[in-house]
Amino acid sequence: MMSTTQTLGNDLSELSRRVSTFVELTKPRLVAMILITTSAGFYLASSNSFNWLQLVHAIVGTGLSAAGVLALNQYLERDLDAQMVRTCNRPLPDRRVEPTTALFFGVLLTVGGLAFTAIRVNPLSALVISVIVVSYLFIYTPLKQKSPLCTVAGAVPGALPPVIGWVAARGTINIEAWILFAILFLWQLPHSLSIACIYRDEYAQAGFRLLPVVHPDGKSTRRQIVSNCLALLVVALLPTLIGIAGILYFFAALVLSVSFLAFGIKLSVSPTTVSAKRLLYASLVYLPLVFIAMALDKTV
Repeated sequence: MMSTTQTLGNDLSELSRRVSTFVELTKPRLVAMILITTSAGFYLASSNSFNWLQLVHAIVGTGLSAAGVLALNQYLERDLDAQMVRTCNRPLPDRRVEPTTALFFGVLLTVGGLAFTAIRVNPLSALVISVIVVSYLFIYTPLKQKSPLCTVAGAVPGALPPVIGWVAARGTINIEAWILFAILFLWQLPHSLSIACIYRDEYAQAGFRLLPVVHPDGKSTRRQIVSNCLALLVVALLPTLIGIAGILYFFAALVLSVSFLAFGIKLSVSPTTVSAKRLLYASLVYLPLVFIAMALDKTV
């Protein structure tokens, strides 16, 4: 009896470990951020009659596809991840998952999410997700080893989740959806470049051709950070001007964007790892607060 209980406990422990490993392969924190912006896009596009079931369907389809794409990205970069301290303990370089298993898992989630979205949400939402899949896996991922333009290329799929939400609610893409896209697009550049500054040496060792690696003096990186923060300051105010949000959002976005710009300028004036980390943390605070302010303003 004791042996049977112990065996059952070991089996459950092993099952829990395997499930945890596959969840880690999907980068759940990044998926959560994607779903927050998708939900925000859906809410902002919705009329007085809010379709909760449609939102759930959009979240399920987008979440499955995002998890699959991120797993496939780790499959493609498994050898490079093994060369960096920050990524060497991921499931694939740590040999907790076989490459073929990760490939099958990623394809299954991605295709399943696309099919679910096309059937239960609408084909246009599935088309937007398809653009994310192609641009992230077949443009951004290989470009990281070839050109600093990879940061710009990667910002495109990263900025499309709120467009998915908007299309799921409206069934069409219009200027409001593109403004949400532009906010995320401009936000991602200083966010990604701050990470590249922090881990520049590791990226260089692994062969990534990011801007701080190609231009190690950091001048071009700091220039890009400040210019994109400035552009974001302008674009983040547009939702009020076109009627997505009101005056409350306008002042919230103004304060947040000026603060974000201040962190970017601080890094430009004092190019240290500490300044880069502060900019990174500021970016992680900025994005959800901007979308929360937009949603709250619409509710009010």
